Amino acid sequence: MSEETKKNNLIAHIHSFESFGAVDGPGIRFVVFFQGCGLRCKYCHNRDTWPMNTGMEYTSNELISKISRYKNYFTVSNGGVTLSGGEPLLQQDFLLEFIPKLKKIGIHVAIDTSGNFPLTDKIKKIIDLTDLFLLDIKCINDDICKDLVGFSNKLELEFAKYLSNINKDVWIRQVLVPGITDHEDDLLKLKEFLSTLNNIKKVEILAYHDLGKFKWENLGCNYELDDVPNATTEDVARAKRILQIDK
Repeated sequence: MSEETKKNNLIAHIHSFESFGAVDGPGIRFVVFFQGCGLRCKYCHNRDTWPMNTGMEYTSNELISKISRYKNYFTVSNGGVTLSGGEPLLQQDFLLEFIPKLKKIGIHVAIDTSGNFPLTDKIKKIIDLTDLFLLDIKCINDDICKDLVGFSNKLELEFAKYLSNINKDVWIRQVLVPGITDHEDDLLKLKEFLSTLNNIKKVEILAYHDLGKFKWENLGCNYELDDVPNATTEDVARAKRILQIDK
């Protein structure tokens, strides 16, 4: 990318792409993983996405061109594009330029986010532009949340309430970490909170795994959950029973 292009266009910092995403929204998804994340989740399997202002650089038109090559491939499945990360909402100005271009060519847009942001005018505009949110509720227990990801859950819960208030479609996600996010009392509190929302299309319990541990080690970082076992199918089934999730 030329210096002139960088100067005259908004630039996104991108970590990677997935052209056949089957779990990040309805249908087949083209997934754009944005570089940069402000949270410090101890279970993160993409530790290399944390640093800001690194990764590949793309203008919105360059991304549209890349995605358009796959459009017929994913739209036939009623799929679309999912903006993930890292944390895509850290690059708000770019999203405000980029998402309308996706919508102009008829692409369904989902954003996978922690929702750990104040509800500013920019954030609300991005929410209005987006079709679906995949919202990670780290843990309903605020003390555990602070220890696990480095931040309170208050902003993400307010984000969830706002999506409900405006009836914006949402998939709720929580990573089930044995001994940390699987306490029955907390799952019951999560169930109670979710019952107050009227816009949930799906609730997903994601089994914790340590497959990303090597990325921490390669970066010379201490992996704090080294002694935590991977969540089993039985662990996930138990959580679903408590939450009364059918699937």
